[in-house]
Amino acid sequence: MIERLIESGAQLFLLLALAPLVTGFIRKLKAKLQTRRGPGIVQPYRDLGKLFRKSMVIPETASWIFTATPWILFFSTVLAGMMIPMVTAEAPLGLFGGALAVIYLLGLGRFFLALSGLDTGTSFGGLGSSREMTISALAEPALMLAIFTVAIGAGSTSMSEIARTAIEQHWRFFAPAQMFAFAALALVLIAETGHIPVDNPATHLELTMIHEAMILEYSGPYLALVEWAASIKQLVLMTLLINCFWPLGLQPAWSGFGALWGIGWLLAKLLFLSCAIVLLETTNAKMRLFRIPELLAVAFTLGSLALVSTFLF
Repeated sequence: MIERLIESGAQLFLLLALAPLVTGFIRKLKAKLQTRRGPGIVQPYRDLGKLFRKSMVIPETASWIFTATPWILFFSTVLAGMMIPMVTAEAPLGLFGGALAVIYLLGLGRFFLALSGLDTGTSFGGLGSSREMTISALAEPALMLAIFTVAIGAGSTSMSEIARTAIEQHWRFFAPAQMFAFAALALVLIAETGHIPVDNPATHLELTMIHEAMILEYSGPYLALVEWAASIKQLVLMTLLINCFWPLGLQPAWSGFGALWGIGWLLAKLLFLSCAIVLLETTNAKMRLFRIPELLAVAFTLGSLALVSTFLF
């Protein structure tokens, strides 16, 4: 029992501490490729600390939804992260839910975030909420199809069982179904985390903002929770992608040296995936809003082909 609590605490610490670092690394590398100095890698930690020390301004028209959303968004994202394997194939909360629980928890946070954008009654909030739900309506089915493809191969929707199957059968990545599912999940990752060409969180222009439009009214600790949850969600989806399809270094169980080896491999894979995301952002321009459904339709088509290929091959 004590060992289980230690393992859960270790993954929770990794989830909370590593998420801002990944965000900071992506921003720093993107700035370097654009010949800018850019913020430091640890700047997200400084931003969170500064926001937690500030006071909040709550709109007079806001209801309980506005104040409850940051907490619901943060804790639902953390719970989703605790249900996926990060260092070992054993997820701390794997017994409480599988792939569907992870998808629903991420969807729950998105739903309340969209409600909070509408709750204040501002035009920007409604604009961002409508755009966010349009994207999620196309991204979630593609995400489900990609995860169901690997779940069928594992014979279970448990994330721990999927990870154990990936460790035992590395060759499955070269199967057509796995490659289609990988491509679909990669496109969903770009859309869900607000990267170019889908979104650009660095801008506040009305014609381009999606995620930022919903949180314009937040400040202080509430804004810190929302920003921290966004970083954790990015880490969760990146970990889901690399551990379902690149199980290199993923350990069967926690052990002294094995845990350190697994953490090292996790950092290396996150580094590689972060570089790929930055390269994609640097070499592409922001898509027009009406073109985004076409990109997500490609992700849905790839997910459908992955699921069909599972039964054909």
